Amino acid sequence: MSETTTSEAPAFRPLYQQVRDTLVRRLIVGSWTPGMMLPSEFQLASELGVSQGTVRKALDAMTAEHLLLRRQGRGTFVALPEEGRILFKFFRLVADGGERLFPQSRVLGRVKARASAADREQLGLAKGADVWRIDRVRHLGEAPVISERITLPVARFEALGQMADIPNNVYALYSEVFGITIGKAAEKLKAAIADATLAERLGCETGHPVLSIERLALALDDTPVEHRISFCLTDSFHYRSDL
Repeated sequence: MSETTTSEAPAFRPLYQQVRDTLVRRLIVGSWTPGMMLPSEFQLASELGVSQGTVRKALDAMTAEHLLLRRQGRGTFVALPEEGRILFKFFRLVADGGERLFPQSRVLGRVKARASAADREQLGLAKGADVWRIDRVRHLGEAPVISERITLPVARFEALGQMADIPNNVYALYSEVFGITIGKAAEKLKAAIADATLAERLGCETGHPVLSIERLALALDDTPVEHRISFCLTDSFHYRSDL
């Protein structure tokens, strides 16, 4: 890689973005793993044949994406999914008083099923592929606030069937056990009402208004790896997005 061109990205892309893409590929293939300290800016610049300023700008971009963490006086590290600010990158429900709590989860069920047509479209699966469906209820404080279903492709999460328990922070599980880091997600929000099953899970009346959040999460290589639908009580909580 040089300051003017690269074989790995179109020349019209800013060089720091080309460097960023090259470094992200190291996360994708597992050359750099969660918690690992990166080489210095000087070492990376020498290796890639670019200036330290270009490397610094690429690392700044990855830090803004919550892929890396800068620790004053220690260096730059691959972000751990359980780091506080990383957790809230993908969790947007906030108490009306402003308090941010990360929910605790209770898994209700986990089954393997044949992917539906919708599953295949959302997750890019072939006909005949299998998926995991995980149902759980999430508590904020003492109260059940979220009921959700997570759908995952079995081909990428085969060992999930041998796990006795599914941890609360599934994105840390994806990263640390399966080598899949969630880089971004798209969400759709709609108003809905609780049916009998949802009302029982959340301790509300049938017909109570809830917020439906549908999410498609993508790995660092932009392949879809998780689809989930969450139904949230918003009597004391709201969805917050800082633009």
